[in-house]
Amino acid sequence: MSVPTRTELTNPTLQAIHEAGGSASKNEITELVIRNLNLSEEDANEHHGTGYQTELEYRLGWARTELKKYGLITNSVRGVWSLTPQGHKTPSIDPQVVERANREADRANRETGSGARVLPSIGTDDPADTSEEQPTWRERLLDALMEMDPGAFERLCQRMLRESGFIEVAVTGQSGDGGIDGHGIIRMGGLISFPVLFQCKRYRGNVAAGVVRDFRGAMAGRSDKGLLITTGGFTRDAKAEATRDGAPPIDLIDGDLLAEKLKELGLGAKTEMVERVTVDAAFFKGV
Repeated sequence: MSVPTRTELTNPTLQAIHEAGGSASKNEITELVIRNLNLSEEDANEHHGTGYQTELEYRLGWARTELKKYGLITNSVRGVWSLTPQGHKTPSIDPQVVERANREADRANRETGSGARVLPSIGTDDPADTSEEQPTWRERLLDALMEMDPGAFERLCQRMLRESGFIEVAVTGQSGDGGIDGHGIIRMGGLISFPVLFQCKRYRGNVAAGVVRDFRGAMAGRSDKGLLITTGGFTRDAKAEATRDGAPPIDLIDGDLLAEKLKELGLGAKTEMVERVTVDAAFFKGV
């Protein structure tokens, strides 16, 4: 079985959000689709072009965009996708109907040329709509990270951990250290502290389970808590290995989470707010 087309992913995407209780993150949707379609590890991890996504993630992005334009799902600023009222009533849909309605709406938008968006008959407008096929700020940020010197990237991760509340964070800067790039201490509630070892990987693809196992081996006798940071993603086997029963857990930070954290901390990414001024005409009449 090869990676399904975006049209073939329309209903699995919709059904995954239904199965998750009406809302789900991109990662949750991806995992549910992989499980429900019984996709092989090879198909699930096939890389898309030179970007940071798998081919499946890329096509699921298109499927979500089509479902959103049609008015069955919407998304929050935090990347959580949820069913609209119409979506709750629609457990499945003919993908051809969705594509045809969206094409007609796009054609009407081009013909009006007014900037006002003409929607498919079932849809509702979403002023925050951003088409997933366009390059995102996350991709631009991750491209900038890939251009960094490896040592500079480790120092950036060091600062990110410091800004996140870690103390005594240090980059080892030593080769042959079993993949350990640094260490720090996280204090819980101001009372209990845990030593944490971290590893930084600048990947465009997915980190495999072997990397997680090697990292855990390097942690042995030094710490029971590990943090693996990458600009890419993690294979399903890597995620399973990170939380394997009987083994020290390893927290995984993929490219999406890394980008969000850097934005949250204002490290190389800044959120700009547009000022909106409202004139109170009544005020001037009462002067």
